[in-house]
Amino acid sequence: MARFSEANLATALEIVSRYPRPKSATIPLLHLAQEQDGYVTDDAMEHIAELTGTTPVQVLGTCSFYEMFKREPVGRYLVNICTNISCQIMGGEELLHHAEHVLGIKAGSTTPDGLFTIEDVECIAACTEAPCLQVNYRYFHKISNEEFDEVVADLRAGRRTDEIPPHGTLARVRQHIPADRAAGPADPAGVPEPVWLSAHADAAEGEEA
Repeated sequence: MARFSEANLATALEIVSRYPRPKSATIPLLHLAQEQDGYVTDDAMEHIAELTGTTPVQVLGTCSFYEMFKREPVGRYLVNICTNISCQIMGGEELLHHAEHVLGIKAGSTTPDGLFTIEDVECIAACTEAPCLQVNYRYFHKISNEEFDEVVADLRAGRRTDEIPPHGTLARVRQHIPADRAAGPADPAGVPEPVWLSAHADAAEGEEA
C-alpha cells in the first residue's frame, strides 16, 4: 500500500500545477498512482486527497466511478475480452472460453504467476472489428484463438514489451508543459493560474471596458 514515490510526487506536483483548481488533477493523479503500483491503493488515494485539497472519500468516489481504475491488484497484463452484441455474434464468448482454458483461470481471476488477469467486458467501441479484446487497453481486432495464443506466448517470453507496457502505463512519453506556459499569477487560494486562463480573463476585461 504505497503513497507516491519521490519521483512520482514530483510528477504529481507538476500535474497539479497545470490546473486552475488542484482537484481538477484527480483523474490524472489516479492514473499516475495506478502506473506506480499497477492498481490504486488506499494510501495513494489519501495522498491524492492531500495534493488536491479534497478528502479520501471524494477521491474514492472518482476512482470507483471509472472501470479502468483497479482497487485491487491485477496481473501485469489485463486482458479485456468483449462479449457484447457484435463481438458475441462473431465469436466473443467462444474467445473468452478459449482464453480461460489457455490461461487456466475464469474471468475475473489472475494467473498464479501474477502475469494475466482476464475480464469479460461490455462494448469496447470496436464493433466493426469483432471479435476484439484489449491487453492493458491496447486493441487487438478480429482476433482468432490462434492469434490469442500467439499474443500470450509472446508476453510470457517477454516479447511485445514495446507494444504492451505493464498495466497502468497509459503512454511511454509523458506530457510536459514548460514552466513559462503552465502557470501564471496565483489566484486567491494560492493556486497557480494557467497563462491561457489569465489571457482569457484579461481579454474579457478589455471587452467590458
